[in-house]
Amino acid sequence: MGNKKLYVGNLPYSSTEDQLKELFSQAGTVESARIITDKYSGRSKGFAFVEMSSAEEAQKAIQTLNKVELDGRALAVSEARPQEDRPRFGGGHGNGGGSRFQGGRGGYGGGYQQ
Repeated sequence: MGNKKLYVGNLPYSSTEDQLKELFSQAGTVESARIITDKYSGRSKGFAFVEMSSAEEAQKAIQTLNKVELDGRALAVSEARPQEDRPRFGGGHGNGGGSRFQGGRGGYGGGYQQ
């Protein structure tokens, strides 16, 4: 394993980034902890990404914290997949839809004049 970034799933919705940093500091130095939230409601989606300062510490965190209970939920700790593995189609498609919509609004008056 060469990755320092961890995926933390089955996270209690009440968890804070400070709690995560404190928990993962048992395995080493935590560089960052980011809980993923819904962009509309701001609520936790129940997972997070934690970055350790070395791949060895990340491996230790997986070994020691996977299935550890936090507020009654067993955490799922694993190596985070690189972002390149995720499909890019979704983001590009959404952006294209947004700009077409704005273009349509902008051209509304021009369409009637012709």
